[in-house]
Amino acid sequence: MFDILVYLYESYFHADFCPETEQLAHSLSVAGFEQEEISSTLDWFASLRDRETRTSIAMTPAQDSVRIYSDFELQRLNTECRAYLGMLENSGVLTAGQRERIIDGALALENFTIHLSRLKVIVLMVLWQHAHPIDILMVDELLGEELDGDFAPLLH
Repeated sequence: MFDILVYLYESYFHADFCPETEQLAHSLSVAGFEQEEISSTLDWFASLRDRETRTSIAMTPAQDSVRIYSDFELQRLNTECRAYLGMLENSGVLTAGQRERIIDGALALENFTIHLSRLKVIVLMVLWQHAHPIDILMVDELLGEELDGDFAPLLH
């Protein structure tokens, strides 16, 4: 799944430039990805977009709010992941709303252990989906040497 997400980021300038789901699935299949992996990835990506449209402005946390993680979130997002999200938010890379979308996206991945390299891909996808300008140094940080090898062939 994560290798497809990296591929999407590298292949399309912005999420809006992605073709429709059927054509995108075909393109991913031609690129060599397994059909089951394509389906689950596109379903996850669509759910990320759906959550975005269902979230109202009133539900978006204030920038100066303090994030308290539930027991379930603490189990799914380790200390390193939570600290990384806090650092990105404190440095102005993420808004509180984007942080929440990232957490929602990570928690939706029930069949995956979320470690830092996977969280970084989720961060990249949320920023990419919102046409948030991403500094090249930030891309290096999100897709750099810390990756666990799962995505290395796609980065070069």
